[in-house]
Amino acid sequence: MNNRIYCTGAFEMPELPDLTIYIEHLDKLTKGSALTGITLESPFLLRTVSPAPEQLFGRRVVGWHRLSKQLVCELEGSCFLVLHLMISGRLQWHTTSRAPSKRNLLGVFEFSTGSVLFTEASKKKRASLRLVEGDEALAALNLGGLELAGLSAPDFTARLRSSNHTLKRALTDQRVFAGIGNAYSDEILLRARLSPFKRPRDMTDDECAQLKVACDHVLADWTSQLRAEAGDTIYSYFKGGKVVGI
Repeated sequence: MNNRIYCTGAFEMPELPDLTIYIEHLDKLTKGSALTGITLESPFLLRTVSPAPEQLFGRRVVGWHRLSKQLVCELEGSCFLVLHLMISGRLQWHTTSRAPSKRNLLGVFEFSTGSVLFTEASKKKRASLRLVEGDEALAALNLGGLELAGLSAPDFTARLRSSNHTLKRALTDQRVFAGIGNAYSDEILLRARLSPFKRPRDMTDDECAQLKVACDHVLADWTSQLRAEAGDTIYSYFKGGKVVGI
């Protein structure tokens, strides 16, 4: 079985709802399995020096989670694979021994249950892998944006008003809020009926509350929709606003 796990449309960077589905699928595929190998096909992929890839071999997968817009695979011993897909990075799952095509291939992560192929369709090579050891090293990759899930309205308002950006920039700045990008910020602002050029400091309390509700609803609605459309199968991809099985 050689298929995409899940990916967004060709011109959209994966954001919070999309990455949530990635994580759910990756957990099903690899949680509890051992990392048996890492093959780097591109010299641009790995952005760290230590630990070396072979130092992680044999460690079992504790689970996957999201750090802002990055996918994090936690291994035993507080070691982490941190993948940033950027705009055109994608993941594929392989369980056969047949050698995969190297077209657009950046790297391969081999687990005892199968392999995750990391591809990138862009020549700019922005997608990245970081190998880090220890919670402090992982925390250093966090830009500090607040997670919206469970965030109170007062805390949301305070963080929003701390930004000097326009409202659109504030929503997509990973130092302000985590996980929102261009695609979902547009829908959030449309649902909240607020101008993307409005300054957060000029917003009323009611407008901030209205925006918080829109953020919660849009992100939750899209996560639920993508999860329902993907179903239990991992063999699907997102294209043109719809999850299509392959």
